[in-house]
Amino acid sequence: MILRVGLCPGLTAEMVQLLKTSGINTVVDLVSSDLEEVAQKCSLSYKALVAIRRVLLAHFASFPVNGADLYEELKNATAILSTGSKSLDKILDSGLYTGEVTEFMGTAGAGKTQVCLSIAVNVSHNLKQNVLYIDSMGGFTASRLLQLLQDRTENEEEQVEALQRVQIVRVFDAYKMLDALQDFRSSMAHQVMSASGPVKVLVIDSVSAVIYPLLGTQQPDGMALMTHLALEAKTLARELGTAVVLTNHVTRDASNGHLKPALGRSWSFVPSTRVLLEHAQKSLGETSTCRTATLTKSPRLGISYPSQFCIICQSDKRSACCLLQPVGIRADLDLGNWEPKEGSSMRTGEEEP
Repeated sequence: MILRVGLCPGLTAEMVQLLKTSGINTVVDLVSSDLEEVAQKCSLSYKALVAIRRVLLAHFASFPVNGADLYEELKNATAILSTGSKSLDKILDSGLYTGEVTEFMGTAGAGKTQVCLSIAVNVSHNLKQNVLYIDSMGGFTASRLLQLLQDRTENEEEQVEALQRVQIVRVFDAYKMLDALQDFRSSMAHQVMSASGPVKVLVIDSVSAVIYPLLGTQQPDGMALMTHLALEAKTLARELGTAVVLTNHVTRDASNGHLKPALGRSWSFVPSTRVLLEHAQKSLGETSTCRTATLTKSPRLGISYPSQFCIICQSDKRSACCLLQPVGIRADLDLGNWEPKEGSSMRTGEEEP
């Protein structure tokens, strides 16, 4: 966690600047340092630093929790939010779970942004819940959101109310995205994010767009930023009872040319649930809003095959994209109507699409 103003009472902008000048940039740096030495070096009050460290430890340190109490808390705090699509809800085991991170991945044009917009519309209109939409691709437009709302209701008052429940933040680099997530956490902690209630769904479209350019030898801080973003997303989901929805790109494996999720193995442990979106097969020259959604990772609905067949790389041998996760449930989506195509049914990975 990076030190910033508002992280705890008493941590002023001047104090943060002095600490960073001395190489203390994160909460871990501060709580693990010699405060007497820091106070002398930065010309700060030792008592003030001790008080700040106590508050930071209370907020961010890990404490043992009784398993039974944790289970009861989970049952009482978890809510299941419908996506608005019956077929997508089925492969997600009834919908989006608060406290969890759900990732939709696919190639460009696979429908990731459309799914995010449709989820935002359903949550804001049908469920009357607030949505925070972080757009890093420029794919969010108010006119498209209004069009989706108009498909659901002709009542202009309902449309306006639904639009007011969707808040949009545009960020185009990883640092700004991290700031946006931390601002969201801070505002939720102070109950100032929305006068009409807490944000139940946080959409990040897309996380790979801001992280992927930073990975590699030219950007040594890229992995650290990715770790910070991952920690923030999971913490927001768990502590604030929010359903976090991410979108991610796919890349091709250099060894075999098969598709695999972007951001590598380290990121694969961030989402609890992963769904691969693909274009449905269509005739030559035909355009279609139909997509195939494939569950590739789930804490509840995984299917393991004797051959360990991988839907993503279409192989019965373990490769980088398999990530040792059970996979297998598919459904057809019609992004135009946000309902399953006529005759659509659930399929497992052993069946042909």
